[in-house]
Amino acid sequence: MRLTKPRFAPLSDAELTPEQAEALEPMRPGPVLNIFRTLAHAPKALSRFNQWGGYVLSRRNDLPAREREIVILRTGFLCKSGYEWTQHVRIGLREGLSEDEIARLKTGADAAGWSAADAALIRAADELHADQFISDGAWVDLGKHFSDKQRMDVVFTAGQYTQVSMMLNTFGVQLDAGQTLDPDLKGF
Repeated sequence: MRLTKPRFAPLSDAELTPEQAEALEPMRPGPVLNIFRTLAHAPKALSRFNQWGGYVLSRRNDLPAREREIVILRTGFLCKSGYEWTQHVRIGLREGLSEDEIARLKTGADAAGWSAADAALIRAADELHADQFISDGAWVDLGKHFSDKQRMDVVFTAGQYTQVSMMLNTFGVQLDAGQTLDPDLKGF
């Protein structure tokens, strides 16, 4: 985590304006995560953010959920976003990633054990992070395993989670209750 305390404290239910409460309504019932309670400071932005994020995390995104989580986790790790990594480790496990695969995502595509398709996703995420561009070679590699729409969704997913990581890191969003920060993301 880059900051030890939030720059914008997550809003409690008692602090919400009617507009903020309306922006958080899609997250209910159930606990509302710190990311959303923080973004509620800008309720119009939160509402639009949820629409795009809803696409990326939905079945309208043609990447299978496991492969989508590879892109999200690699992007979150490269962005040194402890919050993002913590949230999506749980989701990645639910979507079929093993604990070993999640650990190997920290090393990247050259870690032993990746399929060619998984390695292509990781390389694409790495290139997008480093240069905001997927090279011709990496694009062709992706095309060996994924459709054109799926390749677009790789870019959409990495872009969304780069933005999310930027917000989380800059606003100092802290982990939700009961979560533990991965030791490899401490001190950033």
